[in-house]
Amino acid sequence: MTHGSRRVPREESRAALYREVVGAAVLGLVVNAGLGAAKLLGGLVGHSFALISDAVNSLGDVVTSLAVLVALRLAQRPPDREHPYGHTRAEAIAGLSVSLLVLGSALLVGTEALRRLPERHGIPPGWTLAIAAVNVVIKELLFRYKIGIGRRTGSKALVANAWDHRADAFSALAVLIGLSVVRWGGPGYRFADEVAALVVMAIIVRSALVLIWESAHELMDAQAEGEFVAQIEAEALADPEVKGVETLWVRKSGLEYFADIHLEVDPLLTIAEGHRIGHRVKDRLLEAFPTLRDVLVHLEPYSEEPRQADTAPRPRPERS
Repeated sequence: MTHGSRRVPREESRAALYREVVGAAVLGLVVNAGLGAAKLLGGLVGHSFALISDAVNSLGDVVTSLAVLVALRLAQRPPDREHPYGHTRAEAIAGLSVSLLVLGSALLVGTEALRRLPERHGIPPGWTLAIAAVNVVIKELLFRYKIGIGRRTGSKALVANAWDHRADAFSALAVLIGLSVVRWGGPGYRFADEVAALVVMAIIVRSALVLIWESAHELMDAQAEGEFVAQIEAEALADPEVKGVETLWVRKSGLEYFADIHLEVDPLLTIAEGHRIGHRVKDRLLEAFPTLRDVLVHLEPYSEEPRQADTAPRPRPERS
């Protein structure tokens, strides 16, 4: 059952959501590519392995952004015979694949940093400090930009990407500190460059493991965040003919969600009346939450007698 008066603005809202997230991903790709090239060149010319390791971090973010852009494009394709639920999980698959590549590259660079620790090498020139300092500022600005868009659009992928930029800012700060120690401490503190590189690699490994966990969590159909689930339940209960919500399952798929909801209604209603209520609640939820891709509604007879406890735990709002 399709209502044209609601369907058009919903599609426009969904398209706007993807446009905003794609725009933020493109900006991150361009900035990371520029930073990666500058740090790689600065590290090679200035003999700073910490800058080289941080360049690997930025170039890894470029690969991640490319994969996310491809996945977002694929996720917007409509359902077909082979994929009746759509293609929204492409983002989680891309995130899982890329995070494994980033994890592998981090371990390789970390191994090289350990090998270089006892070696003697030149002191990085002063201009490498400027590269590291600019990197800290740019990464922090990217964090603030993306966290704002991510929270406004409800994109958990973009919020996670924003926190990745904050982690990058801290790793860049570690590089800045390491280079400063080498410059001001003299030849006896050359090891600080490799130590800074190891700190960067530890941050990258942690970020990669978090992304692997979140992607796997999504692919296993984990329940959505408690606050979002509670908002959906409250919206459904706002319908005057809905007596209660027996079950509500919400799973994340890319930037969007799928919901299964069991509504309790007057048991004396006709099938046609129950059908009307079900469609009305579904339309209400799809209009209120643009990130909901689809809602499956099931009707249950309402009873004032206490119902036997459900085997599945009911979602509760997360405490702040």
